[in-house]
Amino acid sequence: MDRVVKDRFDKYPESARARLEEVRNLVFKVAAELELGEVEESLKWGEPSYSVKTGTPLRMDWKLKSPNHYFLFFNCKTKLVDTFRELYGEVLEFQGNRAIVFSLSEPLPEGIIKHCLELALTYQQRKHLPLLGA
Repeated sequence: MDRVVKDRFDKYPESARARLEEVRNLVFKVAAELELGEVEESLKWGEPSYSVKTGTPLRMDWKLKSPNHYFLFFNCKTKLVDTFRELYGEVLEFQGNRAIVFSLSEPLPEGIIKHCLELALTYQQRKHLPLLGA
């Protein structure tokens, strides 16, 4: 883990850190399964950020102003969140066109989030397709 990112993870409350690490691990798992090459891990706007050449960057964070939630952020200029809303609107909670909102008290819907990550990490190849080819 990038040292600056590790320092950021270490500052999260334990419950949020564990959940964010779960999402982080899924990012690397999806990238490896799809053979997308190296995942660049850094801090953007103080939040852990992940990107690959074939996708659009994504970020994750926990916010003190929403202590019972954590977030997975996407570029608001993409069709990602609109697509996720169409596919999983009855299961996921969203913040505008930029984030999926998770509750710390509920399990991560791993299969759904894995699919969302696949779409984000391959966005450059899919952005012209209806519903991103989902």
